[in-house]
Amino acid sequence: MKAYTLTSYGQDSATTWADVPAPQAGPGQVLIKVRAAGLNPLDAMIARGDFKQLLSYRLPLTLGQEVAGDALALGEGVSNFAVGDRVFSRLPIEAIGAFAEEVATDADQVAPMPEGLTYAQAAGLPLVLLTAIQAFTEKAPIKPGDKVFIQGGTGGLGSIAIQVAKHLGAYVATTVSSKKVELAKSLGADEVIDYRTQNYEDIISGYDIVLDTLGKGETLRSMKVLAPGGKLMTVVGAPDTDFASQLGKPLLKPVMWFLSRKERAAAKKLGVNYSFLFMRADGQQLRDYTPALESGAIKPLVAQVLPFDQLEEGLDLLAKGQGGPGKIVVEMN
Repeated sequence: MKAYTLTSYGQDSATTWADVPAPQAGPGQVLIKVRAAGLNPLDAMIARGDFKQLLSYRLPLTLGQEVAGDALALGEGVSNFAVGDRVFSRLPIEAIGAFAEEVATDADQVAPMPEGLTYAQAAGLPLVLLTAIQAFTEKAPIKPGDKVFIQGGTGGLGSIAIQVAKHLGAYVATTVSSKKVELAKSLGADEVIDYRTQNYEDIISGYDIVLDTLGKGETLRSMKVLAPGGKLMTVVGAPDTDFASQLGKPLLKPVMWFLSRKERAAAKKLGVNYSFLFMRADGQQLRDYTPALESGAIKPLVAQVLPFDQLEEGLDLLAKGQGGPGKIVVEMN
């Protein structure tokens, strides 16, 4: 079968379309015929080698984090799916491979596709939806009335995070460019700040939770909007010691502690909390949010749908921030 594979790491990483053996559904697995796959910054980070010391990938590696398609075959012990079911999944980080004609993954990472969604809409959901769910129900659980600040409210993650936060009862502020203000409001944002003309730290304060989607200097800057005791979670900033535990590599805790020293020191000075969020695959959480997706309470935002053979162009658009609001998705012909 055809697959988009990584053959060497680096800034000029080598990727290619290749013929690879078709996977089989092992015990407890579902074999999925890929209909569409979502593109994510994580794909480029893995190709650069950002995680090669943490994740033991063997090259060549088929890239791709999230998928929507049809159940082709069921492994031994799988009874909650049937062949032909429309399904979607965020593949486990240690076993990715959505950029292919077929992929096999553990059944507990798979969920039935919500009714009313296209394959393209469903393919762009699992990673960002699970990130928002785990941010706002595990790392920093939202209580009704909490004030939540989310950067980049019309991006792939931000657009879903706003909707999940509102679904949980939060008051939400976000940042967007001028032309996307109305779109952010339509997603449910209560306060929309134009980052091109306004400094958000001069406008909002006393917030309970910040979801940092930008990293670098924005991590420390956005801490300033928190009330004492507030929580900042970053998906792109310095990892903390909990990340080493999540990876099952406790020996890396001193490294993570060192890497996040600046952020932790700034948080301590402000009397707030800093944490790093690296979401995990979880089919049950996708199932739990199916009613919200089917009712339209949470709506996927798709920027572009490209054919699979334009996957490289899609990744380039994503890297340049030119894809448009929402997720870029590739669809199998």
